[in-house]
Amino acid sequence: MVPHLVTALTGPLLDLEEKILAATPAIERWFRLEWQEHTPPFYCSVDLRNAGYKLAPVDTNLFPGGFNHLATEMLPLSVQAAMAAIDKYCPDARNLLMIPEIHQRHPTYWQNVARLMQIFRQTGLHVRLGSLDPQVTQPTPLALPDGNMLVVEPLLRSPNGRRLGLKDFDPCTILLNNDLSAGIPAILENIHEQSLLPPLHAGWALRRKSNHFTAYDEVVKKFGKLIGVDPWMLNPFHAKCEQVDYQSGEGQEALAANVDTLLAKIRKKHKEYGIKEKPFVIIKPDAGTYGKGIISIRDAAELKELSQAQREKMFVIKDGKAVTDLNIQEGVPTFESIKDAVAEPVVYMIDRYVVGGFYRVHAERGVDQNLNAPGSEYVPLAFAQQHAVPDLKAKPGTAAPNRFYVYGVVARLALLAASLEMERTDPNPEVY
Repeated sequence: MVPHLVTALTGPLLDLEEKILAATPAIERWFRLEWQEHTPPFYCSVDLRNAGYKLAPVDTNLFPGGFNHLATEMLPLSVQAAMAAIDKYCPDARNLLMIPEIHQRHPTYWQNVARLMQIFRQTGLHVRLGSLDPQVTQPTPLALPDGNMLVVEPLLRSPNGRRLGLKDFDPCTILLNNDLSAGIPAILENIHEQSLLPPLHAGWALRRKSNHFTAYDEVVKKFGKLIGVDPWMLNPFHAKCEQVDYQSGEGQEALAANVDTLLAKIRKKHKEYGIKEKPFVIIKPDAGTYGKGIISIRDAAELKELSQAQREKMFVIKDGKAVTDLNIQEGVPTFESIKDAVAEPVVYMIDRYVVGGFYRVHAERGVDQNLNAPGSEYVPLAFAQQHAVPDLKAKPGTAAPNRFYVYGVVARLALLAASLEMERTDPNPEVY
């Protein structure tokens, strides 16, 4: 179940791992108290980077689309977590409406949808799929690679306009697996009598990565104080740069200045800890996903040398959306590999529970590049009971359960940050 990893480990990460393992009771109590004050996102996935000298989340997705990559042994844990999540919103729920992505042609995405439907059916729910695609005007079958079939149906508002469902199907809860990059469709607005999960402001039409990492700064500062570590060991530096236009050149000097400032901060930390690697930053859209519009920069001067094709790739993302606001993030290299291919762990959660994960592996990418790109492969990673519970007698860096427990802790820090982010950006804060 556990893939063989080749990991370059250095002192500071082993020290970090040791401190997390030693503080396990305090950490779990701290999380428990935090969840009494905050509501976790319905589901979430977190991309982590293990640099050997630090371990940090680099992306937090509130509409995870890779449940099909989780080990099948993790299904019972996913079902338990889904039960806990549904109970919070509609304890007597009978029907669940799932709304997937539009124009998603990749068969593995629909396998993800099928896995989610399987999980929620095992919680005792009737699950059907409703499409935001205006071309879906009648039940439409979709064939899966494994021979199974899904059916997507047109969405319908109730006669009073207050509920959303399908023909002869009135759900208590509506689960979005569509990140709303193209905007918020009118049919999803002003739903008053049903739970819409995640909420509309979790979608990329409104959500901003800079808000998430600002909340993460706060979370990791408290956590670092709890276990006695420098928060930087768990946190990538970041900065936001607004109103950048590659066609007119507006904002590009400010972007270069922000890159210089961030690189200087990273160099200072590298000097403090004796890290020899040359710093780099990742520039990505402040809103958006699917690994689009992302570039690595080691010197601000490189920005002037970008080709027209690179600039267009950087400033146009999913659904053809133009980008003007950018997030500059400290680059965290990965020193994990599987069969000589660069790898990074991705942790999946439902409610506040870790339910599994996988290694994203890319044979054609470097340790300092984005791996969420065409050509990536996925190796399931089971956070099963024997792996989620740390072996406190093992030496740091030697036991898979310990490494995976640490991954789960850092992923939950990002989950908590997403909870704070959602509270602070909610247009209807009275619900919290």
